[in-house]
Amino acid sequence: QVQLVESGGGLVQAGDSLALSCAASGRTFSMYIMSWFRRAPGKEREFVAAVNLSGGSTWHADSVKGRFTISRDNAKNTVYLLMNDLKPEDTAVYYCAAGRRVRAVSRSEEYDVWGQGTQVTVSS
Repeated sequence: QVQLVESGGGLVQAGDSLALSCAASGRTFSMYIMSWFRRAPGKEREFVAAVNLSGGSTWHADSVKGRFTISRDNAKNTVYLLMNDLKPEDTAVYYCAAGRRVRAVSRSEEYDVWGQGTQVTVSS
C-alpha cells in the first residue's frame, strides 16, 4: 500500500496560481487511481479532480473546471494539481487520495489511502 505526502500549499492572493504535489511511496503507484479532494472550514470534503492509471484520462469538478489541472508522473510516483486563477472560495485543506478499485471517482469512500493534507488559503 502506498503512503502519500502532499506539498505546495500556501497563502496566495485571488488570481494567483499554485501547484500542489503528492508524492507516493512504494512500487505500486501506477496501480492506483489518484485524486484530489478538499475540505473548506465548516464544509464537507468535496471532490476536486481525478486521474486514471496512465494519466490519459482526467475528471474535474465543475467548480474548478478550466482553472485546475490534475496530472501524474508514474516514473516519479507523483500526482500534481495545478491551480490557476485562484478564488477565495478555493480556500481549503487539500488532500491527495489513492484507490485501487474506484468506480466513482468523486466518492471519497472509494479511496484506500489518504495524505495528511496541505492548506491553501486565497485572500481577496
